Amino acid sequence: MKLRFELLHTDGAARSARLHLPHGTVDTPAFMPVGTYGTVKAMAPEELEALGAQIVLGNTFHLALRPGAEIVALHKHGLHGFMGWQRPILTDSGGFQVFSLAKLRKISEQGVRFRSPVDGAEVNMSPEDSMDVQRALQSDIAMAFDDCTAYPAGEAQARESMERSMRWAARGHAHYYRDAPPGHLFGIVQGGMHLTLRTASLGALSAHDWQGLAIGGLAVGEPEEERLRVLEHTLPLMPADRPRYLMGVGYPQDIVAAVACGVDMFDCVMPTRHARNGHLFTSEGVINIRNAQYQRDTGPLDPACACSTCRTYSRSYLRHLDRCNEILGVRLGTVHNLHFYLELMRHIRAAIAAGSFAALAARIMAIPQRIAPPVA
Repeated sequence: MKLRFELLHTDGAARSARLHLPHGTVDTPAFMPVGTYGTVKAMAPEELEALGAQIVLGNTFHLALRPGAEIVALHKHGLHGFMGWQRPILTDSGGFQVFSLAKLRKISEQGVRFRSPVDGAEVNMSPEDSMDVQRALQSDIAMAFDDCTAYPAGEAQARESMERSMRWAARGHAHYYRDAPPGHLFGIVQGGMHLTLRTASLGALSAHDWQGLAIGGLAVGEPEEERLRVLEHTLPLMPADRPRYLMGVGYPQDIVAAVACGVDMFDCVMPTRHARNGHLFTSEGVINIRNAQYQRDTGPLDPACACSTCRTYSRSYLRHLDRCNEILGVRLGTVHNLHFYLELMRHIRAAIAAGSFAALAARIMAIPQRIAPPVA
């Protein structure tokens, strides 16, 4: 089954397109809210849909541990039925989560052995295991199991990691497509900050028919200029007729910069995690709603925003909810931050179609992205 990727418009290297997936259509450039445990934190599926989300991300690693792939598979359409979301789902492979467990894991050619962060039990995950879990979840897009390169990593370390990822990718591809799969499989380009390794990774992946390609190993602490250097080198080498996914990025400015290089798909925990910490995105930059200056501020969070939070509640009230640890405060902040990100993507798509992406990008880049420190 071939993924249909319909290119609609280009503006320089930026492009807008449409992905046709088993559970629906996704307009790109797209942002995928992260639903680690089969839920985007604080949000019901119908609320996500009302905000304009067309695809969400599920976490293979965490769902394999709790509740287990076999429990999810009991539900019609797998993860879709389990979480009540009938639109497309992308599942990551678990590689990044294993990467984050550096002190609890042991990597071998076979796969990864680690201690579960849930109960300490020993768990083994191979490329084949990751494919089995993702097939059981019935995601529209599954990801190859990879070994994410840490930052910083020397050339020898990055090469060893990348080459292992490419061997795992070949095994995962064969296993995922052993019979009719529920969705499509994307490969992941690795190689750290080393451009020759990125090229070599793409060469190894080209031996198999991936329905899309992702750029992994970024958003791991590298400077912004290093990330852009990798993107500017790698993206022109990637197939133009397949979707391109940048994993784990990031701030609005990071997204705009990556779209300018030709990226189509993004995910990041930033809008939901920031909301839980009182950091809210606005048209004038990120604000910390915990700051004392908002105690008497009766104005909306962002006068330029049309989300239900900004239409209904004051900054003063949002600060009050946060200081009282009220669940409603997290929900209202999450609604706003996700609306901000999804609205950004709508503006990006419209600007590409109109040939005015550069002007939009300049405006977004001028917005401060530093988070204001808390003031008592």
